[in-house]
Amino acid sequence: MVSLGLVIAQFYEDIAESMEEQALNKASQLDAEIARTVSIRGVYDSPLAADRLARRNEIDAVAVLGAVISGDTDHDQVVAHTAARKLSDVSLQRDTPVAFGIIGPGMSSAEASERIEYGVEAIPIAVETVKELP
Repeated sequence: MVSLGLVIAQFYEDIAESMEEQALNKASQLDAEIARTVSIRGVYDSPLAADRLARRNEIDAVAVLGAVISGDTDHDQVVAHTAARKLSDVSLQRDTPVAFGIIGPGMSSAEASERIEYGVEAIPIAVETVKELP
């Protein structure tokens, strides 16, 4: 059984709750276990949380879920791009798959709510990656 660490960015609580619920269901369908969940305030904080989980011996892969919604500035672009780059770094530095389930940037709250299932696809991606890596 694949053991996953789950990072959930809580800034948009309704989206985060739905993502977590769907992630738990998806993991169960794939016969994977969410061994540890870390809730963080926002997506920008996800690399540190993912790194801490990736250090744990019982964690085979980490899935990071959250949403980045557009505002009046380019802040959403900065947050999403920084998180993506740093999460990739964690994966390579820890030799542990880190699946990117962050939806956005460049979307409204309504659009993000409609795309929750795309973020949750990080769960099967994490499981498949663990199974495929030698």
